Amino acid sequence: ALSGDIRIGVADQTIIDALAAAFSANEELVERAYNITSDLGFVAEVLAISGEEGLKQIKVQPGRPLKPMLAERAQSLQEIFEKMGGKAAFEYKYDGERVQAHKYDSRVELFSRRIERITSHYPDVVEALLKGISAQSFIVEGEIVAVEPETGEMMPFQELMHRRRKYDVEEALQKYPAKTMLFYVLYVDGVDYTSKPYLERRKKLEEIVQESDSLALSTMMITQEVGEAQRFFDEAISAGCEGIMAKTLDPAVGYRAGNRGWAWIKYKRDYKSELTDTLDLVVVGGFYGRGKRAGKIGGYLLAAYNPSNGSFDTVCKVATGFSDEDLVEIPKMLEQYRIPHKHPSVNSKLNADVWYKPVVVMEIVGAELTLSPTHTAAFSKIREGSGLAVRFPRFTGRIRSDKSATEATTVDELVEMYKSQLKKVQE
Repeated sequence: ALSGDIRIGVADQTIIDALAAAFSANEELVERAYNITSDLGFVAEVLAISGEEGLKQIKVQPGRPLKPMLAERAQSLQEIFEKMGGKAAFEYKYDGERVQAHKYDSRVELFSRRIERITSHYPDVVEALLKGISAQSFIVEGEIVAVEPETGEMMPFQELMHRRRKYDVEEALQKYPAKTMLFYVLYVDGVDYTSKPYLERRKKLEEIVQESDSLALSTMMITQEVGEAQRFFDEAISAGCEGIMAKTLDPAVGYRAGNRGWAWIKYKRDYKSELTDTLDLVVVGGFYGRGKRAGKIGGYLLAAYNPSNGSFDTVCKVATGFSDEDLVEIPKMLEQYRIPHKHPSVNSKLNADVWYKPVVVMEIVGAELTLSPTHTAAFSKIREGSGLAVRFPRFTGRIRSDKSATEATTVDELVEMYKSQLKKVQE
C-alpha cells in the first residue's frame, strides 16, 4: 500500500492533487478517501476503476486505519474558551503512545499515530481490548501508557519504549505493564461514528467499555469555568500527564480524520520544576500493595514539616525504590508507631490504609515538584486550590534515623525549591 511512508519524498498532498487532476475528480473527495483508509494505492485503484462514484462508496471499515485527527495548541485556558464558545469537554492528555485499535474477524490490530502496525508490541493491550469491549467489530482510539505495577500510577513515556525492542516483549510485559486510556469510538458493529458529535461518541464508548486495571476511559469533565479547568489541568499534571485536551461540544463537528483544527485544542505546561536534591520526608501513612505485594504495605504517604503551625502536610505517595528486604523490614519497624486513625498533626486529603505517628523520616528523590490539588503542602501558597507534590518519587534506600520529624524538609523549603527550579519546558 502506498501511504505516508513513501520514501521518495513525494508528499501525500502532491499525490492527492495528481490523482484528482489525472481522473478529473474532486480533490476533497480524494483527500477524504485517503484520510479514512490511509492507503493511496487503494484510493488510486478505486478512482481508476469507478471514478468519483467509487470514492463516495468508500466507508470507514475496521482493518483500514484512519489518519488521526490532530489538535491545535493554545497558550492559555482563556484562549481555549474563546475558541470553543465558552464551554468545552476537557480530557487528560496522557504521556504515552497514541493508538487506533481495530477489531474484525475476532482479532484486534493496533496502529500507531503514523499508521504503523504495532500489534506485536502490545499483546496485553490486545487482550484487554478483546475482553473489555463488548462489540463484534470496532475502531477505537486512545493512548497506551506505562504503569507502575505496584501502584497502578502512570509512568513516563520512555518506559513504554522498552516495548519497541523486539527481543524482550515478554520481560517488558512484566516490568512495564500497559494501560489503555480510550477517548474515542469511530466505528461499532456496522455504525460509523466519525460524523457524530463528541457527546454521542463518548456515551457510546461508556456503553461498550468495561473498565479494568488495564483499560479505562480518559478522565473527562465539561466546564465553562476557567478556574475549574485550571484545577483539572493541575490534577492531570500531578497524575503524570502532559496536560489536557479541550474538545468541542459543537454537535455539527465530528471526527476529522487527517485534519488539524480548533475542534481539538491541546494545553500543555510551559514550565517544570526539576528536583535536583533529595528530600527528607515524614512517613504518616501506608497503603496496601497489589500484585505480589497484595495484603502487605507496598507504599507510603509522606509529608513535609510545617513549622508555622507544627503540622505535617502531605507531598506524595511513594511505592518505588524499595528492595524485597525493605518491604519486610520497614513495615516491621513502623509497626510500633501505627495508630488507628490519622494523627491530629497530619494534614491530609488522602485516606491511607494505615496511619502512623509522624516519627520516621525517609529520604526520597523525584523528577520534579508539581502543583497538585490532592496534596496539602504549601496549599494555596503558589496557586489557589493546589498544594505541592513530588512527581515520580523514589525511595533512595535511606531511612534518616539521624533526623527527627521536625528536622525533615519543610514546606517553606519546598516552596523555595519549586520557585528556584522552574525551567522552561523544551518541546
